[in-house]
Amino acid sequence: MSPVWSLGAGLLLLLLWVRHRGLEAVLVHHRWVFVCLFLLPLSILFDVYYQLRAWAVWRLHSAPRQHAQRVRHIQAQVREWKNEGSKRYMCTGRPGWLTVSLRVGKYKKIHKNIMINLMDVLEVDSERQVVRVEPLVTMGQLTAHLNPMGWTIPVVPELDDLTVGGLIMGTGIESSSHIYGLFQHTCVAYELVLADGSLVRCSPTENSDLFYAVPWSCGTLGFLVAAEIKMIPAKKYIKIHYEPVRGLQKICEKFTEESKKKENSFVEGLVYSLEEAVIMTGVLTDEAEQSKINRIGNYYKPWFFKHVEKYLKADRTGIEYIPSRHYYHRHTRSIFWELQDIIPFGNNPVFRYLFGWMVPPKISLLKLTQGEAIRKLYEQHHVVQDMLVPMKSLEKSIQTFHVDLNVYPLWLCPFILPNNPGMVHPKGDEAELYVDIGAYGEPKRKQFEARASMRQMEKFVRSVHGFQMLYADCYMTREEFWDMFDGSLYHKLREQMNCKDAFPEVYDKICKAARH
Repeated sequence: MSPVWSLGAGLLLLLLWVRHRGLEAVLVHHRWVFVCLFLLPLSILFDVYYQLRAWAVWRLHSAPRQHAQRVRHIQAQVREWKNEGSKRYMCTGRPGWLTVSLRVGKYKKIHKNIMINLMDVLEVDSERQVVRVEPLVTMGQLTAHLNPMGWTIPVVPELDDLTVGGLIMGTGIESSSHIYGLFQHTCVAYELVLADGSLVRCSPTENSDLFYAVPWSCGTLGFLVAAEIKMIPAKKYIKIHYEPVRGLQKICEKFTEESKKKENSFVEGLVYSLEEAVIMTGVLTDEAEQSKINRIGNYYKPWFFKHVEKYLKADRTGIEYIPSRHYYHRHTRSIFWELQDIIPFGNNPVFRYLFGWMVPPKISLLKLTQGEAIRKLYEQHHVVQDMLVPMKSLEKSIQTFHVDLNVYPLWLCPFILPNNPGMVHPKGDEAELYVDIGAYGEPKRKQFEARASMRQMEKFVRSVHGFQMLYADCYMTREEFWDMFDGSLYHKLREQMNCKDAFPEVYDKICKAARH
């Protein structure tokens, strides 16, 4: 039988099976079929298009010339909205399915959509050590652009498709954040189009109130059109030390100790059970022992969290040298560990060697094709949450995650939180060491109920003066939300800049109790 006939017969059998089971049942219970046959190839095409586009724009040096024209077009749209009577709130015209957040916002259907086509690197200023970028530039795009030039940014949030705009208007974190803070703390200036159509630049010394109010505002103070981000010299490798730790108290003590050491360029923890974890520390280096180089980003390599788990199972420490860009995006191929729920055999060596080059599927395409049944299933039986709590509350926090969710692995990422104005700052007058606890997966807690369990988690986080990342489902009331976040500067600026008729309040945009 020829290959064409074999392929045809296989497709026919697949279609008959889908018809027998029902399309919805297949998409819900055997989603990997659809993902492997359609979404993985589409994701490759998606990536190739944007990579070629970014390369062409940079080679032709067209981004800076077109930027001003595109910004004027955004201003014209805002002024048109004003001339129409400001009857509806405004929002970006970017489709909701293109965002990395799993939340499905319906506000774009009823708000005035302002088209913002800004996705280019504008300038690399080596003298100032600053890169100026448009808001839709992704982390994968930015590191691919800067690394060959010998530069990187201090905080490279993990997933390739995270955008600069999302990381500023929301937040972003990485294992270097114990030194540099959150993504917003590495930015030196923002440029925004405001509700009156004016273009404003803000920095710590220029329109400083706006500069500090923009992070976490989720696009409710204006439209971000450019940002300036600090750069630091890049090195070839990250020297990683893996150390398995057992016992919750020892895990928390070790993680806290390593997070306080400034000589550690990177600190990260993966908690595999209430009593088992691997703590990883890393330093930047240009030299490496050839026998210990691990190009973990290669498509045929084991998923990173599975690779780390080997040290726990073997109960041994280890040292590796990971190429810098591979390290920055080490969790991308498995979307941390979310992909194991979508493609259960995705880490199998046979699959990795044959099809690993197509992984991961685009989160945006997963959202676009998930359907109402899968969305409800994920909402009720799946958790994707990041809670930011003081380091001193780490042990109590992990215990709470275990009781309320029982999801493993947990991701631990330390960060220093400076006492700057804005929605998120420590309770005291000094900078404080915090930790991001990320829970991604299906809760194993018996009788888990999404709303009740998450409200319990949110209550605990508020009690320790912590914060919930706003990309995820939020169940708080308005009063609870503003108890968690400091809205004083935010509300003051919304009043001063006439934002109340132009943009919804951040709570109304992101919280389930308010969303339509």
